[in-house]
Amino acid sequence: MQEVERTVDRVWTVPNALSMLRLLGVPLFLWLVLVAKADGWALGLLMVSGITDWLDGFLARKLNQRSSLGELLDPIADRLYILAVVVGLAMRDIIPWWVALLLPLRDVLLWMLVPFLRTRGYSALPVHFLGKAATFNLLYAFPLLLLGDGDGTLATLAQVFGWSFAFWGIGLYWWAGLLYAWQVRVLLRTTPRPRKEPDG
Repeated sequence: MQEVERTVDRVWTVPNALSMLRLLGVPLFLWLVLVAKADGWALGLLMVSGITDWLDGFLARKLNQRSSLGELLDPIADRLYILAVVVGLAMRDIIPWWVALLLPLRDVLLWMLVPFLRTRGYSALPVHFLGKAATFNLLYAFPLLLLGDGDGTLATLAQVFGWSFAFWGIGLYWWAGLLYAWQVRVLLRTTPRPRKEPDG
């Protein structure tokens, strides 16, 4: 039990290092897509990001290196990658702007719920499997759409599969967000406010 407690607040772990590397890749991706127009390198970076996303969770469990920081960094990295990709692809006219706006709007909704959670002593709720499934679909969709920005059979297939993943991902992303909002509503109705400890 003592060992588990000791790993909770560790910062320098292998999974956390992978999450930090993923965060550093966000501005690099935008530069590759918008400035250098190096789509091959940008696609490779997205693939590496997807692999490290799976790897940091696997290693956290395998090496018993779960941490509070890791639970924060992983979803932040996911959301920033999704935001960077949709902005980059929208500015390149690969996806329409309504797609680029739908995803951040859901995150704005969830951020607006945080103050309500804090009134009950929570800063966040556990990530639901629907959210993980949505992220999985989106992290496959956008590399395919980037690959589909061209001519030929491969580009056409990438477009078809990319948009399939994108529509599923957007639907699941919003479904997970609405479920999260419902959970917050239930929590507010069923959980009393924490009592303040008397001073002194």
